[in-house]
Amino acid sequence: MRVLGIDPGLTRCGVGVVDGGIGRPLSMVDVGVIRTNTDLPIEERLLLISRGIEAWIEATSPDAVAVERVFAQANVTTVMGTAQVSGLALVAAAARGIPVTMHTPSEVKAAVTGSGRADKAQVGAMVTRLLRLDAMPKPADAADSLALAICHIWRGPATNRIQAAVAAQAASMRIPGGAR
Repeated sequence: MRVLGIDPGLTRCGVGVVDGGIGRPLSMVDVGVIRTNTDLPIEERLLLISRGIEAWIEATSPDAVAVERVFAQANVTTVMGTAQVSGLALVAAAARGIPVTMHTPSEVKAAVTGSGRADKAQVGAMVTRLLRLDAMPKPADAADSLALAICHIWRGPATNRIQAAVAAQAASMRIPGGAR
């Protein structure tokens, strides 16, 4: 399975691609950061990120896309930018029929390090070790994107089965005509 991990951000959007499977070795295909200048208008920054995500999808042909789920922060501006970039990633994948799964930061940390409270240095160190890299990917957004891809390879299939079961149960509980 090839997974494109996306760590959404308006200034730095981490993108990383990992090949692997449960019980199989992991290997990094590519990693990088889509950057935008803070002096540009928001719509131009979003357009640049959208084009960058599309280019990564075209260049790497992922089987799945894993995006970090936006979580509440005190800084509303940061949350808004992150949410907007997440939306771009979701649309780019959906337009190509690529399945997308969103993973929370604590879920990613737990999958990669064994602790949902790990710090960025611990995540980066484990990504480096798991992918047998010579050096930790920089900046942290790049390492985080690889962690997202690893998390999805290891947890995505189970998460997808649970979501499908919940959706099937909800569908079976619906009564024709919209009443419940």
